[in-house]
Formats: sequence, structure tokens, C-alpha cells
Amino acid sequence: MAGDTPPDELFAGSGGEGGAPSPARSTGLLPSQDIRALIRGREIQALDEIAEEQIQPASLDLRLGAEAWRVRASFLPGPGASVQQRLETFGMHCIDLVPGAVLEKGCVYVVPLLESLALKHRTSALANPKSSTGRLDVFTRLITDGSTSFDQVATGYKGPMFAEISPRTFSIVVRRGTSVSQLRLRRGSPPATDTALRRLHRDVPLVDAGRAGGEGRADRADIDEGIAVTVDLTPHDGRPVGWRARRHAGLIDLGRIDHYEPADFWEPVVPDARGGVVLDPGEFYILASKQAVTVPPDHAAEMRPYDTRVGEFRVHYAGFFDPGFGFAGAGGEGSKAVLEIRSFEVPFALRHDQLVGRLVYERLTAIPERLYGSGIGSSYQRQGLQLAKQFRRT
Repeated sequence: MAGDTPPDELFAGSGGEGGAPSPARSTGLLPSQDIRALIRGREIQALDEIAEEQIQPASLDLRLGAEAWRVRASFLPGPGASVQQRLETFGMHCIDLVPGAVLEKGCVYVVPLLESLALKHRTSALANPKSSTGRLDVFTRLITDGSTSFDQVATGYKGPMFAEISPRTFSIVVRRGTSVSQLRLRRGSPPATDTALRRLHRDVPLVDAGRAGGEGRADRADIDEGIAVTVDLTPHDGRPVGWRARRHAGLIDLGRIDHYEPADFWEPVVPDARGGVVLDPGEFYILASKQAVTVPPDHAAEMRPYDTRVGEFRVHYAGFFDPGFGFAGAGGEGSKAVLEIRSFEVPFALRHDQLVGRLVYERLTAIPERLYGSGIGSSYQRQGLQLAKQFRRT
């Protein structure tokens, strides 16, 4: 398991000579040991002590604070304005999260987080929903004071952070300390090119087959501002190829793990006689990639949520893959990418092995002390078509 073997012994890596691990770099995403250093140096602060389990291989789980503001519209504060000032304009009422509270589907909430930042020069951050949050169709974005874009924290930012939360399909129960999003810290601006991605795929096959076939062959992989991922619509062992969320289902308490019966919230998706599936506009689907995905220990990956060149649908809400996801040395061989899909505007017909998204890889400054996997209690290593961890395994 990843927690039992040093990562530099697991990885005959992408960028080292003769299989040696990649050396430390001056730019890139920060690994877990550097996130701990930022906490010790108080560049990352919190109202409550930051727990060890919040620190992931290349990200930090963020926790909700004590109150949530129901707002009448999503917003960005803009230059010179604070989120609190905007809440005075858009806030409708405040909800106490300490005993637990319901966030209703179709509504928008802004929640102050327990964590705040005091970043130094050259350090910035990015945020994304946690995997379980995305699989529940809970639209979550990070906001900071003065920001002009969601989920991006400016270099050297000092101030509070807020989560915008909008459950789209299921109403949810959250409480103070619930984690719905995670933060990645970045130093500098590392370049990302197709050439570097082809080199990485040659050294450590990132998908188990390119769209044109050829088990991991870099010269056959579809690489164009990211490596192609296609959808699996072939039934396996009589199981459905996906799940579609039921309308008017009950509450989901994010604190309950392996608790809910899938059939109460989801209906199975089976392909038609031609092996395809038609996505209905506004419906939420859980599907899986045809390819198994690998994220080597010195990189992280993110799936682009939209690519209008392949269809008017969103393919992912929580598209971040930690170092070690799907990596054989961390017990992840065969891990698929779960696709959180919502079609817009018009019905859209999917066929088996159709291109649905691209994975973009970004290097780390160093290999994390521990990799994604069962050694740190990761929920989705070796996953296939898997619902959020709140549901019982089918």
C-alpha cells in the first residue's frame, strides 16, 4: 500500500535518469509535506486545528464554518470588495450549521470556511469539489475577497475563504466541519505542453489504451491540450453502464458513509439496441471511462469540466486526481475515471468509446510522502462505476 512503502521506491519515474525519481522542482503543485510546512509557517491558518486527515497527497480538505448564508444569486466580489460586503447585498438569511442543517436543492448558499490564507510571494492556490461532492451533483466553488474568478486564489492572497454551494439534484445535510471542497497550492507557473504530456505518457502510460488502440502507446494516444478519455457503455456481468439521479429523492447527510440504498436515489442506465445512451437535458448521470487512468507520483491530474468541441455537456464536477490515483505501485491498477455528466440545451446521444473529456496533468515540486490509496484511507482507488461513498456498494 502507498502508506507502507516510500514513494521514491514505488516510482521509476517520469523525468529521472534510469528510473530514478524526479528531483525537486522550483515550480509546480505542492506535495503534502510542503502543505504541512505552510501550516507550520501559518500561511494556512484555521479557527480549529487542521487535522492530519485533511492533508491529501497534493491537496488540503477545506471545512465549512458555523453558518451558511442563503443568497439570491451567485456572485464574485470583484476588485476591492469583500465577500462579506457582497453578502450584505445578496444575503437572504443565515443558517446555523453547528447542529447540522439542510441545504435545499435549487438554492445557493455561501459558507465561510474554517481555513484562511496568508500566502507569500509566488504561492497561489486552486480549488475543486471533493469527489463525493461532485458525485452527488452538489455544485461547489471557492470565493475569496476581491476575486474575479471562482476556484482561483491569487498569488500572495491574505484573507478568508468561502464556499459557494448549490445542490442541484439532492438536498443535503451538512454541519460545521463538513468538507465539500479541497485546495491545491501552487508555486510559480509551471508550463504544461502536449510535448511534455507525450513524454510523460511514454514513461508512465496514463491511460491503458489510446482511442486508436495500442495499450498505452504514446504515439497512438489522442493528446491535444490533454489526453483523451472515452466513455464505457458496454455492460459488464449484467450490471448497468451508469446511473441516473432520481428526481424528488430524500435527504443525503454527507456525514453518513456506506449508508444509503442506491435504488432510493438512482435508477440504472442501460444502453439501447445500438449500444448507445441518450442524455436528457438537465438530468444528472454517473458513468465511467473506458480507460483505466494512472496518475504518477510526481504529477496530479484534472479533467476539464467542459469541452464544447465534443458536446454540450459537463463531464466532471470534481475532476482532480491526486498523485498515485490508479498507480500500480499504490494499489490502484485498473482505476477508472468516474464521469459526472449533465447535458445542456438538447438531448445528446453517446456511443461506446466516444470521446467525452481530456485529462490535463500538472507536475508537483516533489513526490508526496504518501500517495493516494488505501494506505491513507482514500475512498476511490481501484474504482469502476462507483457512486459517492455515502451509498452502499452495489
